[in-house]
Amino acid sequence: MAARRALRFTAMAEGSSIGPETLGQIHDEVRRLTVAYPKLALPTLLGDLVEVQDLTFRLLEHGRVKPLQARELYLLAGITSGMLAKASHDLGNPSAAMMQARTAFVCADNADHHAMRAWVRSLQSLISYWAGRPAEAADYADLGQAAAGSVRGTTSVWLACLSARAHALLGDGEATRAAIQRAEDTRAAVQPDDLDGFGGIMTFPEPRQLYYVAEATVHLGEDAALGESQSEAAVAAYRTASEEEWAFGDEAGAQTDLALARLARGEIEGVAEAVRPVLDLPVEQRNFGITSSAQRVHAALPSGGRRATGVAADLREEIEAFTASPTSVLIR
Repeated sequence: MAARRALRFTAMAEGSSIGPETLGQIHDEVRRLTVAYPKLALPTLLGDLVEVQDLTFRLLEHGRVKPLQARELYLLAGITSGMLAKASHDLGNPSAAMMQARTAFVCADNADHHAMRAWVRSLQSLISYWAGRPAEAADYADLGQAAAGSVRGTTSVWLACLSARAHALLGDGEATRAAIQRAEDTRAAVQPDDLDGFGGIMTFPEPRQLYYVAEATVHLGEDAALGESQSEAAVAAYRTASEEEWAFGDEAGAQTDLALARLARGEIEGVAEAVRPVLDLPVEQRNFGITSSAQRVHAALPSGGRRATGVAADLREEIEAFTASPTSVLIR
């Protein structure tokens, strides 16, 4: 709270002109939030995100901003709006998420930042994917590819992986495999850019790529054994990931994909083992993506009727209890 108050005071003390201290402090705060977002529960970050977005908007609307300062402020406002779009998505509100994402894209446009445009299109693809609109998710991934142009940062890998997941849900095996190969080729040519320099939610590390590839293969459903081995690789990658690469939401996604892959092979005991770490997550970390992934496992579990017993029945009951208390119940 004291740090947030200091940030507001610095901005106001420098007057209507934006000084280097204000811009530097906002940049540092945005970077802190991008690094923290994949690791910390949303309720601990939401107030700071709203505060920084409001500050950048007010400075852009009412401050005397030099052209180069305006470009940086628009970029910072875009990143913050993108994180708030992700926050709305994590709370299960795709409409608000898209509204924030469109604001982020306008900011990226005003900053004339190609990588940020591509990053926002990636975010819109993610929102559409989890909202059950895979064709729209594929379209946004295509728009991102067009916006990327000469972008060589890890956002280009994210776009290919998003395309793979969307086409897998659409049942297009050829497009899915082509997108997975494109992701591998793009990864080999990556040159980290300024968005990667922010870290956290603004970059797309290799464990996350393994998770997306596994999810695409599992949902395509053509090779259950391959889906299981890829999911195991993704889970293992997150268990050994560096602090910079680890994300609780993506690790949970990899674990639910492993559960789905084992279900496809009839390994019910292995399903329970795979999904256990997910069901042990506290309410603060039960975001929309995680609860949706758990519900996919629930839907795939065999049902023996109301009086069913055994591992599958017990697991169905646990998942129902888990998804009944998502993170959104903590946000008012």
